[in-house]
Amino acid sequence: MNADTDSAAPVGIVGLGLVGSALAGRLQRAGFSVLGHDHCAQASATWADQSGGALASLQDIGRRCRTVVLAVFDTAGVLQIIEGPQGLLHGLLEGLPQGHEQPVAAGPTVPALIDCSTGDPQALEALAGRLAAQGIDFIEAPLSGSSVQISDGAATMLLGASVQALERQEAVLQALSPQRMHIGGAGMGARAKLATNLVLGLNRAALAEGMVFAERLGISRDAFLRLVLATPARSDAALVKGEQMVRGDFTPQSRIHQHLKDVQLMRAAARAAGQRLPLTDTHATLLQAAVDAGDGELDNAAIIRQLQRETRYPDHPPT
Repeated sequence: MNADTDSAAPVGIVGLGLVGSALAGRLQRAGFSVLGHDHCAQASATWADQSGGALASLQDIGRRCRTVVLAVFDTAGVLQIIEGPQGLLHGLLEGLPQGHEQPVAAGPTVPALIDCSTGDPQALEALAGRLAAQGIDFIEAPLSGSSVQISDGAATMLLGASVQALERQEAVLQALSPQRMHIGGAGMGARAKLATNLVLGLNRAALAEGMVFAERLGISRDAFLRLVLATPARSDAALVKGEQMVRGDFTPQSRIHQHLKDVQLMRAAARAAGQRLPLTDTHATLLQAAVDAGDGELDNAAIIRQLQRETRYPDHPPT
């Protein structure tokens, strides 16, 4: 464990959904005390029942925790949580040398915010600069993997931060994910996550389209998945999502509407860079249709349902 980190000091976590709960569980199993907060009262209550470590306000999290992990939907949420009228920043600043109110618990000498969301690279880069000017480390740490993979330690964390900030938070980062790649400074973690998520999402959609096509040709889903896994068509998407598609079990480990948000960020970044993404444009249309059909809260494997609805010929209505 890094000498600058005390495992007895509480780590805060904001956002107690699928990803946040998985990360909080990893921290607890590594020996950290975890204090959680979620804007959803039910999520906070569930966490409190399971752990006893829930706080009612963001400012309280900031006061009590030198390190806070964010697992929220998007960058707008990150900015509101940190810099909003009653955000984390107010509580964190109380613990810095110029503060004169409640001291925070002992821990790393520099407060840190670790953002595990998939966000807007430019906005996060600017946020990191503002926080650095106030003596606070900002570490981008999006994870490539589902909530189950995160819980199992099988997701890869893509880091955007200074080397010094990463060294100060080594113990916490190791607890969150043993598989980590440092891409560069602030903004680079989000860029890396968007690029890898582009490939992942298209792999998933290709698997689903192939499965629907095979089924139309008289090959069962189960047989098709075995074929894919035994040929060069094999992919991690097939390994992770194939069985869900076969069973029709779309209990969420990740959600369609969340991936649509990521795809829209990809398209915006590509437009800014002058790059067309024709496959991703088609994927965005497919995801939006799935959300419009009511599947947004289902697991990403449920994209197969939309592909089943894509029948264009009147003599073969959608199944």
